Amino acid sequence: MCLAIPAKVIMIEGSIAKVDMMGNERVVSIDLVPEVGIGEYVLVHAGFAISVIDDESAKETEELLLEVANAYEEGE
Repeated sequence: MCLAIPAKVIMIEGSIAKVDMMGNERVVSIDLVPEVGIGEYVLVHAGFAISVIDDESAKETEELLLEVANAYEEGE
């Protein structure tokens, strides 16, 4: 199973972007989504932004990931 995490683009330099991934900053390649802009959300997998998504989808996915993490911590 593969998992892609939503991240907000906060800086772009060439084909590299700094993103905010649920409060953690990471550097990712944007070679696969060259049309992305600062302030937009992307799905990140294995260090690559693989698609651009809308704000609502990003927030919904973040909430679901937090629910899964919380359930795991509680032993559900």
